[in-house]
Amino acid sequence: MTACIHIVDDDADHLSALCDLVATAGYEVHGFEAAEAVLAALTDPPNMVISDLRMPGMDGMGLLKALREQTLAVPVILLTGHGDVAHAVEAIRAGAEDFLEKPYDSAHLLSVIQRALNAQAARNEVVRLQQVLAERDRVSILGKSRAMASFRDRIAALASVDLDVVITGDTGTGKELAARAIHAGSARAEQPFIAMNCAAVPDAMAETILFGHSEGAFAHDVNGRAGKLEAADGGTLMLDEVETMSPAIQAKLLRVLQERMVERIGDTTPRPLNIRVIATTKTPLRQLDAFRSDLYFRLAGVELAAPTLREAGEDIPLIFSHYAQLAARRYGRPDPELPWQAQQKLKRLGWPGNIRELKACAEAYALGLFEIPQGAGASPGPLTLADRVAEFEAREIAAVLDAHAGNTLRAAETLGLPRRTLNDKMRRYGVSSEPAHKE
Repeated sequence: MTACIHIVDDDADHLSALCDLVATAGYEVHGFEAAEAVLAALTDPPNMVISDLRMPGMDGMGLLKALREQTLAVPVILLTGHGDVAHAVEAIRAGAEDFLEKPYDSAHLLSVIQRALNAQAARNEVVRLQQVLAERDRVSILGKSRAMASFRDRIAALASVDLDVVITGDTGTGKELAARAIHAGSARAEQPFIAMNCAAVPDAMAETILFGHSEGAFAHDVNGRAGKLEAADGGTLMLDEVETMSPAIQAKLLRVLQERMVERIGDTTPRPLNIRVIATTKTPLRQLDAFRSDLYFRLAGVELAAPTLREAGEDIPLIFSHYAQLAARRYGRPDPELPWQAQQKLKRLGWPGNIRELKACAEAYALGLFEIPQGAGASPGPLTLADRVAEFEAREIAAVLDAHAGNTLRAAETLGLPRRTLNDKMRRYGVSSEPAHKE
């Protein structure tokens, strides 16, 4: 794709010559005689701006500041006259990519342009990769339990088929996370993921938000606007808490899903849709008299049940540690330790708010604002054999380390374990090599 460069200079002759030079090098060029005209043309942002420093009205520095205020990440090269170098250095500090002093060598200018475009492309790629990694982290489904492993497998299977899905689960079980994971693993991953919380939208606004409206449909809004359905075209629309949708909206949505066409309010022209719909609900839709059965069958190409933490109790320490570490890094804190005894206490708490509640407590724990209760809450059940073995191992390792004043090499020899195995178990159980008492 050819890079687009906006060039601004109040000297018409110089502007014309510079535009010809840059265009001859293969770039798409647009010339402007005033900085204000460049700002007016930003509806279609360029890949670079080249501007004279001294101009009547808004000068090059003013243009640079205005671009940065709009958070437009476009490289700016300033052209300066004799004696303006000090101002140019100030511009570099303010975010300009480079500056050239007139008269400049044409070949040098073109090399500066190419270098600046390459640097910006590299920065854009870094941002893109960071967004990809952040999205992967955000949609990762943690857990080693049978319940979570099965949930992950189902998500992976659903991602590969282009069917509408209904996700059912208690509050805080990660239904939106699952919906995003399905989208991220699908062929629609590069297309929009649009979410609408049906419970948070008043009935009077739900129709226009979902379906959009045409120009002049409302006296207070003369411009037409696409709704959530059109915004999700090519991608995925998530209808969160779909069970709260009014009967009138249900009827209209049913027609849209049947025909894969949408009409904006005040318009009679159908617009084609290529979308996948993922609906989430706290209550199974087939149990609700107020929810249309024909809409349910249209939505539920596949049903997916999100497990509660009670069903994935062994994963609680892992998930808690994950969110605690993320919070610690976000606020510049050290990764918090989670001793084995604390892990067991976490597993015995009820967690009625499921992962949402667990995440909030983990983030507070990382900041020193949450203490794990000493007593157990509603227990998911008695200790398993694996739990009892782990408890015994943790006590024995702590005792031997204490006897050897924290010397892991001597402790490993006493326990008959390779030192690496001992270190792995210490990390797993949260056992410290610091002795409980000094010899």
